[in-house]
Amino acid sequence: MLNSKVIMFFLLAVAAVACRKEKTVWNSNWVAPLVSDTLSLENLVNDSTLTVNSLNFLEIDLTRTILDLGIEDVVAIPDTLISHTYSIVSGTLNVPPGFSIVNDVQEHSLSIEDLQLKRIRVSDGRIKVKVYNPLGTNVFFTVQLPGVSKNGVEFQQDYFVPGGSMANPGVSEATLDISGYEIDLTGETGSLYNLLQSRLIINSDPAGPTVTVNTSHQFKVDADFMDIKIDYARGYFGNKMIADTSTFTIDLLNNVSAGSIDLPASTIQFDIINGMKVDAKATVTTVSNTNNNGSTVNLTASAINSPVYLDPATGSWSSLASSTESLLFNAANSNVENYLENLGSSHTIGYKLQLNPWGNTSGGWNEIFPNSRLKVKLKAQMPLTIGADGLTLQDTFDLDLSQDLESSHVESGMFVLQATNAFPFSCGAALYLMDVNGNVLHVVNGSDEISSALYGSIDPLDGMRKMSSEVHFVLTSAMIHDLEKITNVSIKATFNTPDPGTSSNTQASVPAGAFLAVKLKAKLNFQAIY
Repeated sequence: MLNSKVIMFFLLAVAAVACRKEKTVWNSNWVAPLVSDTLSLENLVNDSTLTVNSLNFLEIDLTRTILDLGIEDVVAIPDTLISHTYSIVSGTLNVPPGFSIVNDVQEHSLSIEDLQLKRIRVSDGRIKVKVYNPLGTNVFFTVQLPGVSKNGVEFQQDYFVPGGSMANPGVSEATLDISGYEIDLTGETGSLYNLLQSRLIINSDPAGPTVTVNTSHQFKVDADFMDIKIDYARGYFGNKMIADTSTFTIDLLNNVSAGSIDLPASTIQFDIINGMKVDAKATVTTVSNTNNNGSTVNLTASAINSPVYLDPATGSWSSLASSTESLLFNAANSNVENYLENLGSSHTIGYKLQLNPWGNTSGGWNEIFPNSRLKVKLKAQMPLTIGADGLTLQDTFDLDLSQDLESSHVESGMFVLQATNAFPFSCGAALYLMDVNGNVLHVVNGSDEISSALYGSIDPLDGMRKMSSEVHFVLTSAMIHDLEKITNVSIKATFNTPDPGTSSNTQASVPAGAFLAVKLKAKLNFQAIY
């Protein structure tokens, strides 16, 4: 917030107008209010990052979901074309009007690697059915898919197909929605897997002539399963291995350039949650963070690279209960405090996950339901109790300012920051005025620091401890003279948590409702030339 105020001050400082007559020169002092604002964490509270505890202090909850798998990540049904083709074995048949020509059942294997599916439910998908008639007269096709049913009713479609020839058969086609259908993939015997069935029934036209059928007549149905998505599956899902890394950033920490913090006893916990009815093995392979200075700290503990085994979920559709295993890292079993105090802005977590590590021990009774999820969650919960020792945030902004010293211009000045602080942190600020090559031309230090609220008194109106401060930033004539050269300004803010009794930095808790109210005004020495 303070960075934008600096820029506004400079813009005001060069807003001068010159007139080209006899030059008359005089100096004047101007005081201009710039900004009045209040900074707080109120908008962040209860956004799952900051919460308020029973003592009315803020707590941090850095929960992240590292991995979240559902049925679509474990079981995928590829687009599948099944073709049911039938010809009589030998001789010639003379079929009277309205009699059966074909009544045939076939099985078709799905091309699914490493999966043995016995039953699925389609949440979304289509079948494009196309039937071919090689006879010269009309026929009636009935296409059934045994084992494919909705609300207990088996899939069946009837088609009237015009006559054609063996070289150019008559065709009829339709695209059908199969959302909500359940598919039994155990085949005719009920003991196999990955098998679709089709039944083809063909009758001659009741109003047509007697039909002659020989071995050269080929009756065909193509059923093209397209864009199939499922929300339930049963079978054996293989021992698939998933290995990956997940990276997340905390953008604010990109601006930390120096100093350190001291955190209270903290923990990091990984919860591995199995909502699928399948055995699983999970391993956290690496946890590291890198701060803005390039320093990397790896979380070290015996649990890193040690697998944990998860039982299958229990229950069924409405009673599904997940199993959970947790890995807890604390000061007694890891370097978790060093890890957190590195102030890493970039965090990397590596993991491996394997389904059915012991093979098909369920007898083909792995199950995944619509609400089944397999998750890895990171939890880092701690009070917002921080000890800051020279913790420095730095950011740099472009600046495009100029003024004509032969015309009306600002010769010198300052801006004054008045602050009321309810945070238990003190803050000192400095401006670094730099040229295009990043060379520092001038440093503008604040005359004092914004004092910690712990040095103040309790306000009887709201019960909060507050401290008022006034800080001056002086711009000299030399700085004003170099405005043409200044292209960037870097703002450094240094935070400490001093104990009022000892002045040594110590840990301090942040009360709910803490704020920093600021008023910024400019005092300018302006030389007008006419």
